[in-house]
Amino acid sequence: MPRRLVLALTALALGAGAAASPAHASVPAAEAGPAVVRGPGFDSCPALSELPEGAEPADWRCEAMTADGHLTLGRMDQALGRGMTITFAEGTVNGEFHQVFGRMTAAPVRVGGTFLKLTPRYAGHFDFHENDERRGELDLAFRLSGPAVPPSCSIGTDADPVRLKLKETAAPTVVSKEPLVVAFSVADNAFSAPRTSGCGRLGPAIDAALRLPSPTGANAFDLDARVAFRSYS
Repeated sequence: MPRRLVLALTALALGAGAAASPAHASVPAAEAGPAVVRGPGFDSCPALSELPEGAEPADWRCEAMTADGHLTLGRMDQALGRGMTITFAEGTVNGEFHQVFGRMTAAPVRVGGTFLKLTPRYAGHFDFHENDERRGELDLAFRLSGPAVPPSCSIGTDADPVRLKLKETAAPTVVSKEPLVVAFSVADNAFSAPRTSGCGRLGPAIDAALRLPSPTGANAFDLDARVAFRSYS
């Protein structure tokens, strides 16, 4: 392994915790700024043609979510910033509830004190139909990029994702009625994370530096979210 990569991975191991961002603090919805739907917004809603057969537009709506996130995973303690957006549609067909995923985008963030950047991405499963146990489920993978890091390098894959079961930490608050925008907070601190995949010869070194795999209880994911609603009718 080239000396510069050894040095970089050493810095990663020593710096990922010490140089991390300050502890995350949720912003109460009442104190948040004006209601703004950032990112792709409703232009990435599923098209009517993508809804289930028999879906009536009046029974369906699109939800465009923007979120500030914070991730604790292995040795990482990392703010994810304001670049995360998710759109999806939900409604009923013959009285049965359905959801259709639209798109997720997220901005890459530098892992504090290292040469790595981390980008959350959708890993193929979501369920935002809440119940008594959780607000929703979301599968993610975290792409890792940087000098000499293969483009396939990630923590989690579609086949072996980081599965989040999100619980409400701040009740929904109406931020705007026209358009309807609701703010809330969710978190999961009971998930596990696999070792890296697709990282080639750097994989073992990155795993050791980030303490991967990371067991249940050693990780946390927090989101302060805003969701704007638009009917299909």
